[in-house]
Amino acid sequence: MNGAQLSAAATVVGLSIQEGLRRRVFLAVLVLTVGFLALYALGAHFAFDDVDEFAAGETKILDPHAFTGATIFGLAMFATLFLGAVLAVFLTLGVVRGDAESGLLQPIVVRPIGRTTMLVARFAGAAALSGAYVLVVYFAAWAITKATGDWSPDHLLGPALGLALAVAILAALSLLASTVLSVTAQGIVVFMVFGAGLTAGLLAQIGNAIDSDSLHSIGRTASWALPFEGLYTAGLHALISETSGLTGVVLQLGPFGGSEAAGPQLIAWAFLYLTGVIALAAFLFSRRDL
Repeated sequence: MNGAQLSAAATVVGLSIQEGLRRRVFLAVLVLTVGFLALYALGAHFAFDDVDEFAAGETKILDPHAFTGATIFGLAMFATLFLGAVLAVFLTLGVVRGDAESGLLQPIVVRPIGRTTMLVARFAGAAALSGAYVLVVYFAAWAITKATGDWSPDHLLGPALGLALAVAILAALSLLASTVLSVTAQGIVVFMVFGAGLTAGLLAQIGNAIDSDSLHSIGRTASWALPFEGLYTAGLHALISETSGLTGVVLQLGPFGGSEAAGPQLIAWAFLYLTGVIALAAFLFSRRDL
């Protein structure tokens, strides 16, 4: 990109963020977030308040404090990912086909902006807003957990960055869908893909539980095909990676998908996957008649 294109792209990113903040869906997500955090704070308070009665007399076998903290914070991670996915999808809803059909797209894809620059800039705006959102909610949930139960995960920053990358991938997939699908179909398909990713994680968890290598392999392969799920399960694992004994074993079965370790390969693959999805969306957009 030359200087003019970079300036134009930065302008589109800024306008995309402003548009996202103005949309009613952002207000709806904000209301849901406040409601979730209030409910989470209430649940965390009562969960830690009753923690001493949990596994009474068996504290040498199972650490009830760590079990409670990791379980409710794992649930908070799932809620954060879900709310971030909702925001990412609606920020990219109708970005290509919807705007093209309404006549809003044609005037802004002429030079010096161009189609690819516009598409990448719209993705950057949606990913930045969604990523910032999940980071805020994640650390708010952590602060609540720390204040109510004096518990913190074994690793704090890694899972947060993983969630931000996961919603960026979902934003890219939604943008790709917008190049070929109507607005309604786009939303339905992306949420079905999101559900498919979570189902893949559950399949891998069931495969582990029943000692089925085939089922576990199918689940892990599917989750790598949709790496936002792999990032989520890796984040769950990082929460309790240094927790030992029966507590650590039990907590491997995380909420809404078992936790599973992942190395640098997953991070590298997630960025490569993200780049490929954006490139494919740009290619399909370039061949579309406006």
